[in-house]
Amino acid sequence: MKNQVLFLMLILTFVSCKNESSQELVETPTNESEITATKEQFENEKMVLGKLSNQPFEQAILTSGMIDVPPHNKANISTFMGGYVVKTPLLVGDRVRQGQLLVTLENTDYVELQQQYLELTEQLTYLKNEFERQKTLYDEKISSQKNYLQAESNYKSSLAHQNGLKKKLQMLNINPVNVENGQFTSTINLYAPIDGNVSKVNVSNGSYVSPADVILELVDTDHIHLELSVFEKDIMHLKKGQTIRFKIPEASNETYEAEVHLVGTTIDETTRRVKVHGHLKNENEPFVVGMFVEASIITSHEEQPALPNLAIAGLGNDSFVLVLSDSSNDVYTFEKQAINVGKTSETYTQILSPEVLEGKTILLKGIDKLIMDEDSSKGHNH
Repeated sequence: MKNQVLFLMLILTFVSCKNESSQELVETPTNESEITATKEQFENEKMVLGKLSNQPFEQAILTSGMIDVPPHNKANISTFMGGYVVKTPLLVGDRVRQGQLLVTLENTDYVELQQQYLELTEQLTYLKNEFERQKTLYDEKISSQKNYLQAESNYKSSLAHQNGLKKKLQMLNINPVNVENGQFTSTINLYAPIDGNVSKVNVSNGSYVSPADVILELVDTDHIHLELSVFEKDIMHLKKGQTIRFKIPEASNETYEAEVHLVGTTIDETTRRVKVHGHLKNENEPFVVGMFVEASIITSHEEQPALPNLAIAGLGNDSFVLVLSDSSNDVYTFEKQAINVGKTSETYTQILSPEVLEGKTILLKGIDKLIMDEDSSKGHNH
């Protein structure tokens, strides 16, 4: 009987001890929002403490557009009299100089034009002499005024016709002097009006081109620029000299810079946008006309409460910082503080809830290392 009582007392004692142990665990929970770092760790990792500060942030207008060149740096090659292509030595991308041969065309119409010019030139010699003779006779009152005026009209109208034909020959690059000497040609040459590169070739040997056809297109890329399109609501914020930052998403992740040079004065009735012309700060970049760009036009700078990007962990609405709560016994104790973030620059992030951090000491550098060590420690404990 004594043995049974003793056994029962031992069981009760064991249960009591277990309950006390459990009670102790419940009463001493760990604070998961706290992260600690020793003084040695703090110094070795070159961590930095600091406070919230005001930093400049850019106000920008987001827009898009393309790489382009001024109108006078483009040339569409065509002819006002049609013909058949007999020579076209160029390919897309070829570099040409002003005055260089581009295309040779052939047509019997060119010969007929030269014949008309030569015949009229020969007639003019007679008409001029007749006009001068009639003028003399009229001055001496030998001939009537009617004969004099008729001779004058015939001569001057034929002279005007000849000048028109002469101009056509010159536009076709046919020398009128050669025609006057009886040297006819059935071909004409078209030459480059500007320096540039061939951007389009729309013909081949043997093809017929009419006056409405564009035979070649030349583009001079020595002065490329940005041609942007900005919404009507943003126009009042634009002015000459503002910085433009832009990317070419299909070709590179690099950011380039330009400057607002001209702001359009009319709004497109369909898109409700205005054109903005920007000059590149470095025109030596290998840009191609027609490239699509995404751009931001910097309109102003405003100071906002901010922290270094290195002080913030997490993303978006899940962002937080570490606030110093204690630094005794060579141990730094930090508490996680959730924050709302706004604009971001290359080095700083705007804090939208600055009141929660006012006057507090914040870990400005080293948060990533502490979080990594904490996660590693939790993994080992599991």
